[in-house]
Amino acid sequence: MSQPENSTLVTASSPIRMRVQGMDCAKDAAEIERAARFAGLAEGDVKVSAATHVMTLRIAEADLPKVRPALDATGYGFERIEDGDTSSDPAYKDPSYRRALWIVVLLNLGYGLVEMFGGFLSGSQALKADALDFLGDGAITFLGLLAIGWSLTWRARSAMIQGVFLGLLGLGIVGSTLWRVLNQTTPEAGLMGAFAVGALIVNILAVLPLLKHRKGDANMRTVWLFSRNDAIGNLAVVIAAGLVAWLGSAWPDLIVAFAIAGLFLHSSWMIIRDAKSDLWAE
Repeated sequence: MSQPENSTLVTASSPIRMRVQGMDCAKDAAEIERAARFAGLAEGDVKVSAATHVMTLRIAEADLPKVRPALDATGYGFERIEDGDTSSDPAYKDPSYRRALWIVVLLNLGYGLVEMFGGFLSGSQALKADALDFLGDGAITFLGLLAIGWSLTWRARSAMIQGVFLGLLGLGIVGSTLWRVLNQTTPEAGLMGAFAVGALIVNILAVLPLLKHRKGDANMRTVWLFSRNDAIGNLAVVIAAGLVAWLGSAWPDLIVAFAIAGLFLHSSWMIIRDAKSDLWAE
C-alpha cells in the first residue's frame, strides 16, 4: 500500500494527542499508524502507544481533517485530549461497563490458571502458551480498570511493569518449550483438546457481558478483537491436539507453543518500548 504522491501535510511543533478507544494490543497500534501514513503522514509524524492507548500526531491543526477520515475508517474511536487533560478513557467510567470488564478479568485470569494446570497435566506446551495469552488479556483489562483517573505518566509506568512481567512469563514458556524439544514426550491429546475446547467456551462467556455495551464502531470492534484474537489461539491448540492424536508426535504442540509465545513476546516488547517513549515524552 503506497503513500499518496500529492500529500503535503505540514509537521507541527506542538503535537496533537488523541485517546484511542477500541485497541487492545500492539497490532492494533500498528494498524492505526499504517492508516495515518497512508493518509500522507511521515513515519515520525504519528505514534500510537500500546501502553497508554494515546495517539500523537505531529501535524498542523489545519491538516487534521485530511487525516481524520483514514483514522475513522479503521473502526477505532478517537477522542481529542486537550491540554491538561490526563484522564483515562471515559467509557471505563460507566458502572455497568466496569462490572462487565470485571467479569472479563475474572474469567480470563481464572481460566488462565486452569489452562496452565491443564498444560502441566497433559504435558502440552501449547496449552501453557495459550494460558499465558489468557493471563495477559486479564492483566491488561485489570490494569485498565485500576488506572482509571491516573495520569498518563503513571499509566505508562504501570504498563512498563506489566510488559516486563509478561515478557518474563513468555521467556519462561519459550525456555520450557526448548527443553521439551530436547526431551520430547508426546502430550495427552485428549486432555489437551478438552482444555482447548474449554478455552473457546470461556472466550464466548467473556464476550457475552460486553455485547450490550457495543455503542458505535469502536466499542463493537473492541468486543470482536478480544473474541477474534483469543479464538485464533484456541483453535490453533485444538488443531494441534488433533494432529498430536493423529501423528503421535509432539511437534504440532511444540510449533503452536512457539508461535503463540513468539507473538506474545513481540506484543510485550512493543508495550515496553511504547511505555519508555511515553515516559521520556512527559
